[in-house]
Amino acid sequence: MKKSIVILSGGLDSTVCMSVAHSKGYELYPITFSYGQRHSREVEQAKKVAKYYSCARHLILDIGFFREIGASALTSQEIEVPTNRHIDDEIPLTYVPFRNAVFLSMAVGYAEAIGAEKIYIGVNALDYSGYPDCRPQFIKAFQEAVNLGSAAPQKGCPIAIETPLLSLTKAEIVKLGVKNGAPLHLTTSCYNGGEKACGICDSCQLRLKGFKEAGVEDPIDYEDYQQK
Repeated sequence: MKKSIVILSGGLDSTVCMSVAHSKGYELYPITFSYGQRHSREVEQAKKVAKYYSCARHLILDIGFFREIGASALTSQEIEVPTNRHIDDEIPLTYVPFRNAVFLSMAVGYAEAIGAEKIYIGVNALDYSGYPDCRPQFIKAFQEAVNLGSAAPQKGCPIAIETPLLSLTKAEIVKLGVKNGAPLHLTTSCYNGGEKACGICDSCQLRLKGFKEAGVEDPIDYEDYQQK
């Protein structure tokens, strides 16, 4: 069976991305990163999502690097997670420096090792928080780096980076997840990582907006938001 790597955070986008790879008939090899984020909830949810899909193997890597350099509200306790922020194109405090490049680099190495032909990553360039490593230009440039810097193309098995959510709105992502039967109830999006989502951080706001516009009830619980 053909294989694919899925960068799985346990969040909405990566889980829907996993559902797309599953719908294409790939044997799934998710890779999850514990990179010094403020909480471990997303890693725990990623484990549940991987179990839901009966994945052949779920690789979980601890990367202390991001914890050491800080510089992000997601990896430093000294920087507060912004709440009720007007979401625009400015790079927010929750941006983790060059994180997707690091994740993709490791995923490429994993793909080469097991002979996977695809790497799925749930980056999005429409309803997103202003992260530069979610832009299509970055993905295009990284794909070129993979083509030039990996041995896979010379062996006749090039590795393609798949970004099925890149140009979708958050509402379209929710609808796609519902269509594919993705376990949205197992996902977490909150930057604060509580038992209930805060409802007021950037990620919660984007998620809530997406479910509302999709006309779908969000299956997770929130602290500061009452669904109507």
